[in-house]
Amino acid sequence: MLLRVPDSIKRRLNPPDSSEPPFALVNWLFLRGLALIYLAAFASMSVQIEGLIGVQGILPIEAKLTEMAAIYGSAGYFEFPTLFWLAASDPALKLVCYAGIAASLLLLLNIAQKAALILCYLLYLSVTVAGQDFFSFQWDVFLLESGFIGIFLSWGSRFNVFLYRWLIARFMFMGGVVKLASGDPAWAKLTALNYHYLTEPLPTPLAYYAYFLPSWFHKLCVAGVLWLELIVPFFVFLPRPFRLFAAWSFIGLQSAIILTGNYNFFNLLTILLCIWLFDDRDLAGRLPARLVAHIQQQQPRPGDAAHLIAGSWTAFVLIVCALTAWMHNTQGRTPQIFRSWVLTTSTFAVINQYGPFGVINTERHEIIIEGSDDGRTWKAYEFNDKPGDLSRNLRWNIPHQPRLDWQLWFAALEKPRLDGWFAAFMARLQDGSPPVLALLRTNPFPGRPPVFVRAMLYRYAYATPEQRTQTGQLWQREAIGQYWPPPRPEFG
Repeated sequence: MLLRVPDSIKRRLNPPDSSEPPFALVNWLFLRGLALIYLAAFASMSVQIEGLIGVQGILPIEAKLTEMAAIYGSAGYFEFPTLFWLAASDPALKLVCYAGIAASLLLLLNIAQKAALILCYLLYLSVTVAGQDFFSFQWDVFLLESGFIGIFLSWGSRFNVFLYRWLIARFMFMGGVVKLASGDPAWAKLTALNYHYLTEPLPTPLAYYAYFLPSWFHKLCVAGVLWLELIVPFFVFLPRPFRLFAAWSFIGLQSAIILTGNYNFFNLLTILLCIWLFDDRDLAGRLPARLVAHIQQQQPRPGDAAHLIAGSWTAFVLIVCALTAWMHNTQGRTPQIFRSWVLTTSTFAVINQYGPFGVINTERHEIIIEGSDDGRTWKAYEFNDKPGDLSRNLRWNIPHQPRLDWQLWFAALEKPRLDGWFAAFMARLQDGSPPVLALLRTNPFPGRPPVFVRAMLYRYAYATPEQRTQTGQLWQREAIGQYWPPPRPEFG
């Protein structure tokens, strides 16, 4: 016998004036925006995936699948959920990206909406899992969680509104918590922005000018960020005026980040999620009347099953979030079934942990990779977006993410590993791998690969406006030492 939603709850979820659903426009606009973000993500991956995880790539997915099969056996399909178990050739990698682009366009055009949402989620999950180190970013799982909830939207349940509001509030609040929990004095002393515009992975052209703003202004902005991330998220669940204040506050913060940092679709997705803090009253007057009428007529009327499924998922999300907080903050033992819930939802990226910018670096280190035929004269490889040439200006690349450039920023923060992705990258350069070289801006050895390759580590800083005017150089740098090959360990 089917469970029925009580009439009192049904009236709240479907008010008498449901001929004008309060979130029909929000729903429609969100899905169009989600389609554009999926489209940007798949398009960005399509031009990089062969060089990153292809057969001649840095971390070939075929080798990773073989490793997972040896460790987990048939359970590897669950532990490493990706469609590339079916085929992992370069054409298969490209096909998944192109299929993602096609599914995104279907969603954008409102064709086979539910199927398109499911396809986008499964295809993006496949690439994210297979991408290994190059896809281990918060925005990838953020998009997956947002997209997974979107699958429920075609049923029209009002529980989805809460799920998205919970997601944006949780994301913003966790961003503030990690800043305080990290113990980084830059946040406690409100000096984080004194360094951030210099040391962030890929600054925009405006970051240079923001860096030289007065220190008091930086401190004021940091205080504002902490207020927006630690206090304002609670406004999401308060009456409408507070909720609208939260929405515009979050949009303002994310817009400021977009102006000064290249974070692909991350901030665009955060802004898009803020649409769920509005309702149709806030949007109807800003859209053509005929479009509004058409959208409202097409809005699905949810049945009992839709409310039951969406409501059950909502309860499960809240339970998993509570369990995750418990497991991170206590030493007590957690029953295995609860641990499996947390691990499974994390594996499939449907309920995730967030917290960007927990620690601020106070210096910018850059890895400069060079090749040589004789061991004396060295020529540098240039990358598309990361700093290298001292005279090269900063650039915009939103919503694209040059994932190799990003990984090199992280690599400069730690010692190299002989078994890591960087070692594989250097080997591919020496092999002259075409798909890997395609990830770079310049190849100083177009005829054949160099005999030797090395990586040098530098400390980079912005040239002052006066220095920049005199020399034309945006950067100044100081050599730290050789990064690769790493020094040989000393014995006895």
